[in-house]
Amino acid sequence: MPTLKTFGIILLFWVHLMSAQQLRVTILVEPSVTARDSGLNVFIAGNRSEFGKWNPSSIRLERISDSLWKFESNFDTLSFLEFKITAGSWEQEALFDSNKSPTNTTLQVTKDTTLIIRPLFWKRRILQQKPEPMIRGKVDYHRQLGGDGLNHNRDIIVWLPPSYEKNTKKHYPVLYMHDGQNIFDPTTAFTGYDWRVDEVADSLIRMKVIEEIIIVGIYNSPDRLPEYSDSELGSAYMNFVINVVKALVDSTYRTKQSKEHTGIIGSSLGGLSSLLFVWKRPDVFGMAGCLSPSFWYDDEKTLKEIREYSGHKKHIKIYLDCGGREKELISGYKRMVEILKTKGYKKGKDLDYTFESNGTHSEHYWAKRVWRPLVFMFGRR
Repeated sequence: MPTLKTFGIILLFWVHLMSAQQLRVTILVEPSVTARDSGLNVFIAGNRSEFGKWNPSSIRLERISDSLWKFESNFDTLSFLEFKITAGSWEQEALFDSNKSPTNTTLQVTKDTTLIIRPLFWKRRILQQKPEPMIRGKVDYHRQLGGDGLNHNRDIIVWLPPSYEKNTKKHYPVLYMHDGQNIFDPTTAFTGYDWRVDEVADSLIRMKVIEEIIIVGIYNSPDRLPEYSDSELGSAYMNFVINVVKALVDSTYRTKQSKEHTGIIGSSLGGLSSLLFVWKRPDVFGMAGCLSPSFWYDDEKTLKEIREYSGHKKHIKIYLDCGGREKELISGYKRMVEILKTKGYKKGKDLDYTFESNGTHSEHYWAKRVWRPLVFMFGRR
């Protein structure tokens, strides 16, 4: 009779065979009559290179007719796919309900599969119907800021805490946030659903859970991917945030300028960037919030750099999180938590982390848990 060891070998061989098998995934996009246009091009953006790594205008679907577009590709068995459909930009994302921001479409590949996606309209139509910003509190805009080495100018939005205009002698800590168009205002957020940081911060301040803080949202650019990574453009972007954005904010508003009162937060590649900021410039930033960080990027370069670091412990605070439905991010998140522990960072002191079992890679879930890094960074002591 076959031994238990034999069964184990057979099982491992079967798992390997299944994982190596290529399966066909076909995605058909059939817009409603109101979403059709004679000049329409349809794109897919998602978590795989076949999907353009979340570039909304990289992977164009094959036009079958005025009412049907098609994407086809092979994927390994058990691959986890996550994507959205656009008409070429995040301002033209496919919507399925005028009152809801769509979550990512997800698929675990277990067999040849055909999905049919039927957009009702594109996001720009909703934005045109809701042109007024919907922000709680006072904000200022500073337009078209540029920096050395960057290819694109961008706006920043500055949110002021409740007492700012009343207590003219008070100075405030500052939180900088990547993807600034997504954090306060649903009319500028690329999914039509913002992080609601204005509402969350305002509530936590009025409940006396956190200090009053100034929040600075830095809009992203078409170079988002290289700017939010450890690259030449990433270094230029970091210098821009420090030497242009922070310099402007500190000279315009009543800020507490030391690292102990300066934090930075981002999600996805913005989460990776936030860790890079606090790790490479701990003299400027004392706190980082990394939501759903993309530590997989660039062959896990940042994971390796921090794991191999042998210098003195940096005096910084780091928050990390991840969702259970962010399959490609879970391993990097867990390993970074363990790496930081080996470097002497302790949960509840200078390290905090949380894993949300049902969380997806979306503004909806970042909005649900952004209170955590706010309390960790700026909680009243």
